[in-house]
Amino acid sequence: MLKTILSISGKPGLYKLVSHGKNMLIVESLTDNKRVPAYAKDKVISLGDIAIYTDETEVPLHEVLTSVKNKEEGKTASLVPSKATTDQLRAYFAEVLPSYDRERVYPSDIKKLLSWYNILINAGITDFTPEDAPAEKEAAEKEAEIADLQTQLNTAKASSVKNSSSSTSSEKSSSSSSTAVSSSATVQESAPSTSYTVYITKTGEKYHRDSCRYLKKSQIAIDKDDAVAQGYTPCSVCNP
Repeated sequence: MLKTILSISGKPGLYKLVSHGKNMLIVESLTDNKRVPAYAKDKVISLGDIAIYTDETEVPLHEVLTSVKNKEEGKTASLVPSKATTDQLRAYFAEVLPSYDRERVYPSDIKKLLSWYNILINAGITDFTPEDAPAEKEAAEKEAEIADLQTQLNTAKASSVKNSSSSTSSEKSSSSSSTAVSSSATVQESAPSTSYTVYITKTGEKYHRDSCRYLKKSQIAIDKDDAVAQGYTPCSVCNP
């Protein structure tokens, strides 16, 4: 709002920008609503471009005016600028902006600021917060829209990768199981039993064929695998 409120050097009060003319501006007084031209030779300053010096930085005018409004609860200034002393002006402003630069902000500056504040309040202008320029606002909205779309795309992509990974894992697991079963079946089919009946004696440590001469005194039938498991070794004579 303050961007279109103007202070014109040599003219009292504040003015609202109405339109642009050839080599001039058409402005309207906030005090009596009269419209007058402002020419290129006139020093015109927008309140939106003004800032107040502090000890460390500069504070935009709209923030200072908002602080005054909060102090006065939306009413005009309790201190009459034209009648206030230097000490009163400084004390008042110290409450509004405690860190203001005492060397670069003069009593006349404080008096002018309070006069502007009163004019704005009397004109019904109570919201000093700057509005975003249409182009900036539109750009911000587009950026937010793009960011939201990007988030949706990332979420969809992550979900797709997760599902694909899960499917691949399932297929691999199924394939592994099938391979294991197939391999097991192949082993079972391709590896016929090599076990057969051999013979041992009561006292010997060898296993023999049934025709071996060492079986004359005793002959005990046993499965070859069992014989091997029990520690028996093949006879070198009959070579079972």
